[in-house]
Formats: sequence, structure tokens, C-alpha cells
Amino acid sequence: MPTAAHGCRLRKGRVSEHERIYLLTAVVYQRQPIFSDWRVGRLLVEQLRSAEEASMVTSLAWVVMPDHVHWLTQLHSGTLAELMSRIKSRSSRGVNLGRYQQGRLWQRGYYDRALRKDEDLKDAARYIINNPLRAGLVKRVGDYPLWDAIWV
Repeated sequence: MPTAAHGCRLRKGRVSEHERIYLLTAVVYQRQPIFSDWRVGRLLVEQLRSAEEASMVTSLAWVVMPDHVHWLTQLHSGTLAELMSRIKSRSSRGVNLGRYQQGRLWQRGYYDRALRKDEDLKDAARYIINNPLRAGLVKRVGDYPLWDAIWV
């Protein structure tokens, strides 16, 4: 679990640029495999889509792994902090209601990486959606229920 100092380092130098493409990663509290149940994972997916419907982002690719999420997205409005706060708080509420539980869902902070204009977005998307294969969860990407990419 990240310490408070580690959480501060995650925020140091963070900049949110509109129309910039970011690879975002958030990790479940204590790395509990909450999203191993695809129905629980769909509650998080609803929030990713909600942010897109609110015109905050365009989702390019995402995968919900059992204990974390990777999201390749283009930011349109607000800041990364506002976006991730929205996703994490709303998904926490939905998951807790859906599982009839209370408590913390996410670790503090999140990881972000701004992609350069010359980086191949399709390669980044392939890397993201191949996570279940690398983790040995499935033999084919199409067998994993919690991913999407605009190129598919």
C-alpha cells in the first residue's frame, strides 16, 4: 500500500492538458481482486462510460483487471484529478451497493502517463488489452469480458 509520502510523489509535477492522451492506472485497495467477478467490473465500466457521456474524455482503450484498471483516454474537460476522483468515488459507491458492503475500494492516488504525439496509440491500446493474456487469465483477448478499444 502506498504511503502518504508516496501519494504526494504521485501528484508532484502532475499537469492536466486538455486534448492530451493519457494512460491512467488505478489500483484496488490492498490489491483485492474485486473485479474477478465480471459483474462487479461492469460497475466500473459504467463509470468510465459515464465520464465519456459527460464529455470529459474520449475512451480509446481500457481493461479492468481483477485488482486494477488501465485506461487510455483523451482528456477534454476538467483535470486528471477531477476525472479520477469522479471515477473512483462513483465506482466505489456502485460496487459497495452492488456487493452490499461498505468501505474503501481504491488505493490513494493513481498513475498517469501522457503519451507523446509520435507514440503509436494502437500499440498502447494493444499493450493495455493484452494484460489479461500476460496475466494468464485467458488464452485469447476475446475471452476476457472487461476490455474495449475504439479500433475494434
